[in-house]
Amino acid sequence: MKQRTAQIRWEQRLQTPLLSLSLVFAVAYMVQIVTPGAPDWVHTTCLTAEWFVWGAFAVDYVVRLALAPAKWLFVRSHPLDLVAVALPLVQPLRLLRLVSTLLLVGRRARMAPQIRLTTHVGGSVVGLLMFGSLAVLQVERDAPDGNIKTLGDAVWWSFTTMTTVGYGDHSPTTGLGRLLAVGLMISGIALLGVVTANIAAWFISRFERDDAAERRQTELLEALTVEVRELRSEVARLSGTETTAAALEPAQVPEVSSPRS
Repeated sequence: MKQRTAQIRWEQRLQTPLLSLSLVFAVAYMVQIVTPGAPDWVHTTCLTAEWFVWGAFAVDYVVRLALAPAKWLFVRSHPLDLVAVALPLVQPLRLLRLVSTLLLVGRRARMAPQIRLTTHVGGSVVGLLMFGSLAVLQVERDAPDGNIKTLGDAVWWSFTTMTTVGYGDHSPTTGLGRLLAVGLMISGIALLGVVTANIAAWFISRFERDDAAERRQTELLEALTVEVRELRSEVARLSGTETTAAALEPAQVPEVSSPRS
């Protein structure tokens, strides 16, 4: 129990710092993709930042594993965390570091209300859209037959892929690009489904609250009706008793004096 409590405390304390580090990772990754002609020191700085963030996530995973009461159960229940830490930092597989960020958001959102959960999942959709665009741009930009050459093309392709529209004007031509497309489609369908489901659940919960309020009002009115009926019965009973008592009471006959003889 103490280990479990220590693990929960560790996860709660590290949520905000790891989310901040994930933003640093996102900026570093974006700079390298969007500005391929930047000076070498820019790319070196971004790569160092990425390695630092990866190390932070790796330390977080190791500490959580050490604090977990059941080690094997922890490994089996957090497979994406392990994959994100174990895979080498190569292009574009380093995007898997962001899986840990999505898991952190999920752990926080599970205990949040419907609106807050929808907001977190919506943020995950936007993040997936942005980083899917960057990843496919990096893979397809230098491909001989590639047709995704600019960031605008990549964003358009990611949007149509996540929403399963698929106009076909832009599509990956490399094996790795198609693998990214499969992951983006599956993730997009799942996340958008969660958003839709939570919006529907929010409306249903509102309707249930309204129905519960109406039921409480109906029960209150029924209780008041019963109480009024009982009061009427009691008043009628008391009125009947008083009438009967008045009827049984002997009449007051005036005294008549006898005549004098």
